[in-house]
Amino acid sequence: MSAKPLTVEDAQAANLVLVGPEKGRQAVHDLITAYRANRRSGSANTKTRGEVSGNNKKIYRQKGTGNARHGDKRAPIFVGGGVVFGPRPRDYSKKVTKNTRKLALRRVLGDLVRSEKIKTVDSFTVADGKTKSFVTAVNAIATPGKILVIGNSFDEPTYLAARNVAWVQLVTGSDVNVEQLLLAHTVIVVGDALQTLAQRSA
Repeated sequence: MSAKPLTVEDAQAANLVLVGPEKGRQAVHDLITAYRANRRSGSANTKTRGEVSGNNKKIYRQKGTGNARHGDKRAPIFVGGGVVFGPRPRDYSKKVTKNTRKLALRRVLGDLVRSEKIKTVDSFTVADGKTKSFVTAVNAIATPGKILVIGNSFDEPTYLAARNVAWVQLVTGSDVNVEQLLLAHTVIVVGDALQTLAQRSA
């Protein structure tokens, strides 16, 4: 599995659409913000004074005690009372347009190509399904770090060999997202996956 860095000329020959550092910064920011917002469950919930347990009985008489005037014990100022303006279940998800997604992908791919962080190989398989063999194969291509291997498909032994290697992630060309590309120190593109990325960036 001999690897070679993907140059700008190679990317253009593969019809991979790239943009320079002067464009796409806001698109990348918007898309990453949407990814992280969409992962939020939005399940935080507090009870108001109308929802906590208790009754409406006045805790003591209005006058003659020397204390402040109070109503029932469910008031927010008491321990065990309701919460004022606390979190309620909500949807944090954000929508990003198709053009914004494409621009962000083009920008990130452009940065990776210019910094020579993308390497291409014709094939990537680990026939014996062993983690040791997988690590050896990856180290022969890239230096250790956060490595992203992009292929159109992987066989079962390769998936089995990769599942215990935390610093390497296998992902298909149709599923890889901008956040995964940003976090990777090295990106290994296998075979026709480059054409898949080119179609997504077009």
